[in-house]
Amino acid sequence: MARLSYVELPVTDVAGQRDFYTKAFGWAFTDFGPDYAATVTGDVDVGLNGSEDHAIAAILPVIEVKEDLEGALDKVVAAGGAVTVPIFAFPGGRRFHFRDPQGLELGVFITEG
Repeated sequence: MARLSYVELPVTDVAGQRDFYTKAFGWAFTDFGPDYAATVTGDVDVGLNGSEDHAIAAILPVIEVKEDLEGALDKVVAAGGAVTVPIFAFPGGRRFHFRDPQGLELGVFITEG
């Protein structure tokens, strides 16, 4: 089963944005290196992406799959989606990005480790 896991925001100042959302909403973030932080509530979380290597241009909804990331990619393509970022590793898992038939970009990930 797949579920919307988090919404990733493109940021240029991870620490500043983390501080803003902490003060504004009381959210607690976990840092995953100097260019990424996320809430880890287990509900729909917020990720702050300041990465140059895996930068995003717009808000990115990210779907979690429990098993078989490659199978999920195959299903996305078979359903008419287009892969925009091939599978890559990040601390704690792997993911890819795609555009749906209407041109919306989303990510899909699996946790590992």
